[in-house]
Amino acid sequence: MPHTFDLLVIGDANPDIVLGPLDAPLAFGQREQLVDTGLLTLGGSAAIMACGAAALGLEVAFAGRVGDDESGRFVRTALNARGVDTAALRVDPGLPTPLTVVVTRGDGDRTILTSPGTLTATGPDDVPDELLTSSRHVHAASYFLLPELAAALPELLGRARAHSATTSLDTNDDPSGRWAPAALAATLAVTDFLLPNAREALALATALTTAADGTGRSPASLADAARTLAAHGPLVVVKDGAEGALAHDGRTALRTRGIAARPLDTVGAGDSFDAGFVAAVLRGLPTAAALDLAAACGALSTRAHGGTAAQPTWDEATTALARDGKNHS
Repeated sequence: MPHTFDLLVIGDANPDIVLGPLDAPLAFGQREQLVDTGLLTLGGSAAIMACGAAALGLEVAFAGRVGDDESGRFVRTALNARGVDTAALRVDPGLPTPLTVVVTRGDGDRTILTSPGTLTATGPDDVPDELLTSSRHVHAASYFLLPELAAALPELLGRARAHSATTSLDTNDDPSGRWAPAALAATLAVTDFLLPNAREALALATALTTAADGTGRSPASLADAARTLAAHGPLVVVKDGAEGALAHDGRTALRTRGIAARPLDTVGAGDSFDAGFVAAVLRGLPTAAALDLAAACGALSTRAHGGTAAQPTWDEATTALARDGKNHS
């Protein structure tokens, strides 16, 4: 069967309300606080990644679930406007579209408040088999926000791989703080590329070590965490903010320092990184070059507020790398 899409993304899509920077603690007691910037934009790790991949020239389909409401229509329109196919974005008649409020700080940190809505009901039936078995690559995101989908990922990603697709996973944060559902190790076994940030990599490695031997040992370093995760199957690609990124295959670590950036805000930068890495791999670039390209995409996405407004094209990303002395076609 010919490939229908370069990339199928499954996971979360919602409006983001991004406010900031707030350089004081959130004040309760009916206090009103003023910030310089407010933005209503497309959010959700999966949705931002899908848009980033489309900007880089991939043919992208999205599978997930939204509510039958204005927020859901906003999400569909925003994805379509950025070239993402939404034929598989299901409308739930009973649950609302998720909604996230992001409050940023001047130092680049942020707090995230999410009402999950349809996320709790999104599951394997929302992923059409014809897309799963005919796309070149399948990416899943926000693992811990989508419990039904997460439980099914070993089967879904395994089926995609059986039909010659490569696979990737960005778990994102775990609001519960536990980091180790029963299906995680089985999911990693059918994941080609695991794409956590540094904090997530350390937490995931600690949780998997605890599950294996009960010690609860924390990794000695980020490279040690990546090595621990790679032992479960995937190439582990860790985003480390201003420090760049590293990739670990269980034997060797590769690093990139990234490119210089003066971020307006970092919302969605990790998802744009994911898009860059997958796009580079699908173009046949080796891991070191894919790591550079991904880091450039993440950095360039911070030029504007919100996750999608400044996502680069392939030419923009490679031009930025060339200016930095790194030439990748």
